[in-house]
Amino acid sequence: QLPPRASTPAVNAVPLPRPRPPEAGPRAVEAGPDDANREPAAPSECFLALTAGLAIAAPLPPIAEPNGCEAPDVVRLDAVIVQNQRRVSINPPATLRCEMATAIAQWLRGDLATMVAPLGAPLAGIENYDSFDCRGQNRIAGAKTSEHGRANALDIRALLLASGLRVELTNPEVARTLRENVRRSACARFTTVLGPGSDGYHENHVHVDLAERRNGFRLCQWDVREPEIPLPRDRPIVRDP
Repeated sequence: QLPPRASTPAVNAVPLPRPRPPEAGPRAVEAGPDDANREPAAPSECFLALTAGLAIAAPLPPIAEPNGCEAPDVVRLDAVIVQNQRRVSINPPATLRCEMATAIAQWLRGDLATMVAPLGAPLAGIENYDSFDCRGQNRIAGAKTSEHGRANALDIRALLLASGLRVELTNPEVARTLRENVRRSACARFTTVLGPGSDGYHENHVHVDLAERRNGFRLCQWDVREPEIPLPRDRPIVRDP
């Protein structure tokens, strides 16, 4: 018979390390039961018409910001397609509601592209001074929300020609006939046109929008100015000898 085995001293258990805390950062959101069957919003009829040979544009999310800055059916307008499939670029691309983007595209294609022909080079782009901007009118704090805040307005500094010529719409040195024709066509297509002489805030660009007013009231304020004629120098005083 074997002698009884010596008892083995108990070994103290080594504690396991604590679990590592999760790393900081956003938590993944679990998909809901209906998300797998949810489809992207279908493009609007306006967007389909705009991109069917009229313009190059991309859909953007609806705008919903404080101070009344909101707009449905928003697009980024990159370029307008004119005769012979030429592209007239918007520099930089404009953020506009689709209806306003369509009005701009039709204006460039139907009027401006033809008006610049006497300058000897085709229209290649327009200089976008401002499109969507959530702010009050004329950037005045507390003022009524601007049409820019509704993605319903565009400010234009100049027309850009394929020759490299930059035609400022508010420059009195630019041919008066061209500026008068642009003014006339803009006031026929848009409900608001503001330029030099309107309110002191549009001396170096032209503002166009599709603001809705009672009884269809339209506002067209743009003075097509003449170049300033320099005054003659004062005659020197001749003293008798």
